[in-house]
Amino acid sequence: MGRIDAASLDAVTIDGYGTLLTVVDPVPSLEELLPSHDRESIEHAFRAETAYYQEHASEGGTTQELALLHERSVAVFNDALGSELSPSAYVGAFDFELLPGVREALDALRARGLSLAVVANWDISLHERLERVAIAQFFSAVVPAASKPAPDGIHRALELLRVDADRALHIGDSESDERAARAAGVRFLPAPLTNAVATLA
Repeated sequence: MGRIDAASLDAVTIDGYGTLLTVVDPVPSLEELLPSHDRESIEHAFRAETAYYQEHASEGGTTQELALLHERSVAVFNDALGSELSPSAYVGAFDFELLPGVREALDALRARGLSLAVVANWDISLHERLERVAIAQFFSAVVPAASKPAPDGIHRALELLRVDADRALHIGDSESDERAARAAGVRFLPAPLTNAVATLA
């Protein structure tokens, strides 16, 4: 992986899930909610719901759209398991935590005078999640429902930051992040965030 001169950057856009945050295993909480179902069946239903949500997460761009997305996602879970959990009960079983070294990496980026934004294929609850793990203050812009690999989310973040694409870097953990960065005309480094930040000269 090549090094990037930090002096050539004004801003860094960062992916959300898999780069900043990861999910805390919800299966134990789901087991408590569903004592008549075995762990293996719950895990299978959870994987089915996760696959559906990841494909449709960018459809949760407003509060109303998010409520509908939750209904559809939980229906996938319930259909797979034969259960009748409500959307609120299912969503309530989930929590997220920072990936290792994220806070220190964000401190290092801000110490270099860089403006930061989150650009994620996450629904509108992204704002709340960043607040809960106490990193929202690092970001001057947050763009959920970005529909990566489309470049629109990165473009939107750079507009909010008032930074040109040739002065920006995107960091993410997936091929869609890299494709979005290329399409947006910004440089790209792969997650983990700590490794990416360490490559900045």
